[in-house]
Amino acid sequence: MGTSTKSKKRRSQRDYNMGFKLAVVSQVEKGEMTYKQAQRLYGIQGRSTVLVWLRKHGNLDWSKPQIHFMPSPKRKETPAQKIKRLEKELADERIRNKILNTMIDISDQQYGTAIRKKYLTKQSENSKKKGK
Repeated sequence: MGTSTKSKKRRSQRDYNMGFKLAVVSQVEKGEMTYKQAQRLYGIQGRSTVLVWLRKHGNLDWSKPQIHFMPSPKRKETPAQKIKRLEKELADERIRNKILNTMIDISDQQYGTAIRKKYLTKQSENSKKKGK
């Protein structure tokens, strides 16, 4: 009845030098593993230790966890919900359109560009003759 010698050694806090922390952070940010997988693999006891390292030493924003909700396939939108969602999307697109038009106007004024096509310009003489 021997004990397993392959069990992972638990690490204490003093074992975590800066190089080790940065290596773990790098692996997690590259997507090689999740922070929970890193905890298991390296025997890190604290539940949020790797998250703290990611917030402190990482390049990505780990301050606010992002929760993504997938729409339930069983729940259908009611017509009222659909109308409300579409109205919000329309309002967002109108704002986006206004921003883009303002950006084009600013570009035209400051840099002398002519981004918009002028649709009602004079027809050339050749196109007038072809029409007759």
